[in-house]
Amino acid sequence: MKTAKDYLKEANEVVKRIDVNEAIEKHKSKSSVFIDVRDSSDIKKTGTILDGLEIPRGLIEFVADEATPLYNSALKKDAEIILICGVGGQAALAGKTLIEMGYQNVLNVGGIPEWKKNGGPMKK
Repeated sequence: MKTAKDYLKEANEVVKRIDVNEAIEKHKSKSSVFIDVRDSSDIKKTGTILDGLEIPRGLIEFVADEATPLYNSALKKDAEIILICGVGGQAALAGKTLIEMGYQNVLNVGGIPEWKKNGGPMKK
């Protein structure tokens, strides 16, 4: 039987981690799609990445699948997608799912506290 730790280990082996400062530079250049995978109540408490998408981890499969009514056209299989959450776990798990769905360039920047601490652009 797998544990949460097992799932996280597998996800972290598949989803590359990106340094927060490198991610902030990519945000400035608008070269990547940023997704906050936390639920709306967490986002409401802390804010989120400016111009980022808010897609809860529980909906990622539906929003990333072109065959569903919830598909978000900003998600292209060849786009660079950078995920963020509270500390990095949910982002890793969502990233593994996206990779399994055929997305080619998925990165995990970790948690919103690090983003904020390093001056990453935020919105309320």
